[in-house]
Amino acid sequence: MASLLEEFEIHSLSKPLFTLGGHDITFTNSALFMFLAIASATALMVFAMRPRAIVPGRWQMVAESFYNMIHDMLLGTAGEDAKPFFPFIFSIFIFIFFCNLFGMLPHSLAVTSHILINLTIALVLFLVILVTGFARHGLHFLHLFVPPGAPLFMAPFLAVLEVFSFLVRPFSLSIRLFANMLAGHILLGVFAGMSVSLVAAGWLTGSFSILPLAVNIAITGFEFFVAFLQAYIYTVLASVYLRDALEMH
Repeated sequence: MASLLEEFEIHSLSKPLFTLGGHDITFTNSALFMFLAIASATALMVFAMRPRAIVPGRWQMVAESFYNMIHDMLLGTAGEDAKPFFPFIFSIFIFIFFCNLFGMLPHSLAVTSHILINLTIALVLFLVILVTGFARHGLHFLHLFVPPGAPLFMAPFLAVLEVFSFLVRPFSLSIRLFANMLAGHILLGVFAGMSVSLVAAGWLTGSFSILPLAVNIAITGFEFFVAFLQAYIYTVLASVYLRDALEMH
């Protein structure tokens, strides 16, 4: 089990750059893969769209598909008023997606398998939601935490529950992504190790020896799908929460 969790360890790749609060700040493998994710996503959107061909090429089609998918999802979920937030929501999707993809590479680090990184994204998201809500509705935004039509004597109790539910949302977003990515990578490691053990023990011979390889290919393909799906789910939920700040319901 220890060897399975080694791929999630964060290592320093440089000497201390500076000291903050008594702690040495270094350039880590986590920072490296986040930088690679940002650079790759930027390269895709900039260079793929540079030709602006009427008949799009392969990479332009990929970039346009991502753009149109998140654009349509955001407007369908949060409404037309959410248009100014499209760059922000799209950036969240593309960053998480590329971090998930890089996590699939051998000897890489699955950045989104660390709950602190996911929580940082979620806290930034909810800061934007709170600022938007108060800027758009003023103190009336606090009515979000009192269900309409609730009896007066129940309002304080329901308000506490609604505030607690709202504050839990960043943690639920973070834990969902963390748990799915962690479990998926552990599953890959377990099946890969089990396949090697079965073949080495001679339990699978002849035509059956290809079976572990086929299973691992299928699981790897499924994990690539999960890498996309989790980024999309995170973005959908972000759009749903943004709608609360825009429409108050």
